[in-house]
Amino acid sequence: MREFRQTRFEILPPVIKNLVIINGLIYLAQTVLGDAVQTKIFDIFALHTWQSPLFKPWQFFTYMFLHGSFWHIFFNMYALWLFGSVLENLWGPKRFLIFYFVCGLGAALCHMLVLYHDMQPVAELFKSLPFEQQLQLLNNPNFKLNEPTLGASGAVFGCLAAFGYLFPNALMYIIFIPVPIKAKWIVIGYIAIEIFLALKNSAGDDVAHVAHIGGAFFGLALVYFWNKTNKRKFY
Repeated sequence: MREFRQTRFEILPPVIKNLVIINGLIYLAQTVLGDAVQTKIFDIFALHTWQSPLFKPWQFFTYMFLHGSFWHIFFNMYALWLFGSVLENLWGPKRFLIFYFVCGLGAALCHMLVLYHDMQPVAELFKSLPFEQQLQLLNNPNFKLNEPTLGASGAVFGCLAAFGYLFPNALMYIIFIPVPIKAKWIVIGYIAIEIFLALKNSAGDDVAHVAHIGGAFFGLALVYFWNKTNKRKFY
């Protein structure tokens, strides 16, 4: 096995920097252009259930670059930098970018499978309605089939899971907890909370918990696969 030579650690490596810039510019455009344009952007580029007339294949990719609020994008980009910068420094830009999009696509796939099951009664009811009523519902942003899924959280959870797998004993601090906690316990705790909330399925909870779990699963699976099949380049 080749000797691993640690290169200079970059605080803001290129892929992380560009992802933050792109997400920030898109969010700025969403807010500057107004609610009507933002709704149109969500209709075209946010992820919609397969049963929705608004669904388009490219949404599996584009939904990762849209966010619903300032705090939504802030925490996603902060977590992406916190965990992703370490991974990119470790793997290099190309491998990290592949990892990021695999996690995001995996998160979307898991979410869509669950969403398809949940939305099936709504889709069947929609198809049974007269054409005029269907048109009215399609123009209603509160109609269930029109609800968009957006955000980089699924891909970010993949980064969180990979960091916990690679650096399980790294000590980290969480707000309001005065003592450091090992990364593996933080990852396990976060995923356990997401599983609990996904199973609870509380009314009014608009967070895509299954996408978070899916992103973490695909992140762990990809890191495990790389570790088993390509040890010469995996550190």
